[in-house]
Amino acid sequence: METEDGYDPAVWRQMTEQMGLAGLAIPEKYGGSGFSYVELIVVFEEMGRALLCSPYFSSVALSANLLLASGDESAMADYLPALASGEKIGTVALAEATGLWDEAAVKMAATKSKSGWLLSGEKSFVTDGHLADVVLVAARTNAGVSIFAVDKGATGLVATALSTLDQTRKQSKLSFSQTPARLIGVEGEGWPALAKMLDLAVVALAAEQVGGAQQILDVTVQYAKDREQFNQPIGSFQVIKHKCADMLLEVESARSAAYYAGWVAAEDSDELPVVASLAKAYCSEAYFHATAESIQIHGGIGFTWEHPVHLYFKRAKSSELLFGDASHHRELLAQRIGI
Repeated sequence: METEDGYDPAVWRQMTEQMGLAGLAIPEKYGGSGFSYVELIVVFEEMGRALLCSPYFSSVALSANLLLASGDESAMADYLPALASGEKIGTVALAEATGLWDEAAVKMAATKSKSGWLLSGEKSFVTDGHLADVVLVAARTNAGVSIFAVDKGATGLVATALSTLDQTRKQSKLSFSQTPARLIGVEGEGWPALAKMLDLAVVALAAEQVGGAQQILDVTVQYAKDREQFNQPIGSFQVIKHKCADMLLEVESARSAAYYAGWVAAEDSDELPVVASLAKAYCSEAYFHATAESIQIHGGIGFTWEHPVHLYFKRAKSSELLFGDASHHRELLAQRIGI
């Protein structure tokens, strides 16, 4: 996390070349393994548990999902094999200065010239935007929101690293100045694909949150057994028992929500928008509450940089805000079920 790129290239090669994780849920005809979101959930959960610093989320949960949702066969054939092999890293640039993730917030302009499409404007909170080989950008044309692909090093593209609370997941601001881009899918019809990508991304994020919450629960319970006060483990005190029991209940409930969302995503069910928002709202709050309680149970050491709990706390808060917080997704859930 202390490096500029924010990941270990050797670990990335092991994940992609030896284990084939980047292409796990990409169809075989595009160089992937052809598995489903059920298998992908397992990977994201374990990455959340380890607090892995990696562009995996950006490349798999964002760019690969968006390409698949776009239905653009030519673009999928061109980009997915390199993403599946890990040869290239992808990401999606959607949010702008407002930090909103909805269709109305997409203001960046795309204009058509004799030589092709040109993008001008800024995108913020782009995960791993500083190192992505291909950036899928949401921009607005006269026909509406559209998706464009921009290659690393393109003319007019400038990436600026953002200072973030969570150092384990890098974010960037991307500036575009008459930057050449390739249209993905149909002009003006990009939002349905972006909306599906967001739903799939929050399901992956929910699985990450479950993995992190479970790790925090395990570490905290062990500490409560080991740490002694008044010649007895602090875990024998009623208030600590209650905190650990509440954490267990929330972690198990969050796991149920994330797993069900993963199954719905794998089945490509119409339930996905509803279940995705439900999982994101619940898992966000469960993870953050677990980390906050862990710091309290650890006492003084929980507030120090020497102990890893603070890293999980920061990831929990960052993940809670990414793609909209719990309140935002509860509002989406109410809209989606017609309340």
